[in-house]
Amino acid sequence: MWSIGDIQMKYPVVLAPMAGVTDLPFRLIVKEFGCALVFGQLVSANAIRYGNKKTDVLLQIAEQERPVGLQLFGSDPAAMAAAARYVADFHPDIIDVNLGCPAPKVVDNGDGCALMRDPVKAAEVVRAVVKAVDIPVTVKIRKGWDDQSVTAVEIAQRVEQVGVCAVTIHGRTRQQFYGGNADWDIIAAVREAVSIPVIGNGDVRTPEDVTAMMRRTGCTAVMVGRAALGNPWLFRRIVQYLEHGVYDADPTDTEKVAMAIRHLRMALEMKGDHAVYEMRKHLAWYLKGVPNANKVKQVIMSIDAADAVFQVLYELLEQLATVEEA
Repeated sequence: MWSIGDIQMKYPVVLAPMAGVTDLPFRLIVKEFGCALVFGQLVSANAIRYGNKKTDVLLQIAEQERPVGLQLFGSDPAAMAAAARYVADFHPDIIDVNLGCPAPKVVDNGDGCALMRDPVKAAEVVRAVVKAVDIPVTVKIRKGWDDQSVTAVEIAQRVEQVGVCAVTIHGRTRQQFYGGNADWDIIAAVREAVSIPVIGNGDVRTPEDVTAMMRRTGCTAVMVGRAALGNPWLFRRIVQYLEHGVYDADPTDTEKVAMAIRHLRMALEMKGDHAVYEMRKHLAWYLKGVPNANKVKQVIMSIDAADAVFQVLYELLEQLATVEEA
């Protein structure tokens, strides 16, 4: 067991917040597979300030996915405090402050990982959020802006001082984006520098990677991001490995397509017909490596009607079942 504030979790496995990915349907699926804590997509404090109601969709949560965190980004302390109070009305278990997003449209406004270059301001932003709400606040950071500006340890210490309950560190700089290798040693350095839980992030692709990161860094838990795309089974396999030292084989092609169909159905039920467009990337991830998947993906990308997408997927499912029975 481990905890963030008074929130206790059995397994040290966390789903990373990913823009355009970690919506409610995906989080619910991941939770079924054993993920201890899930985070929603990052939400702009300015979008909340200016009344963008599309933001409310990103803040919807379900009881069965708890514990769940919602993530905010912004660089104005007052706007972040107001946004945190707004988000708290959706009753998340945790509010996370994003200091790690490398996207140009985020950092160009001084938000996300841009704040890694200014530890004092970063702490001011986080302090405002902590003071604004009565629920646990966490922070997600990177190693730093670049190799000449490695500020992870300083920022982790500063946010701990202003009342943060846990910190997640991705072992890459902003300059790296998602390339190169994650520096697990910086995760260990942050763990040594603070007394709050530290969640390690970066280059976790297998169950073995989870235990390797925890042994090497001493981190409290591990966050999984891109490796979970089209692969919610990874969380079940991680839990199995933590408990028994062995885990299930990779899902079959039939299981992948069946999950793609289920995920699409859930998205349509929860979000309406426009979910067809949002699901295209998820369907492509599920179909990766499946025979004849490239042709199917090309067709799906050109279809607007949900019924037609289902038909294509069911036809592929029947083809795969026939092959597996042969």
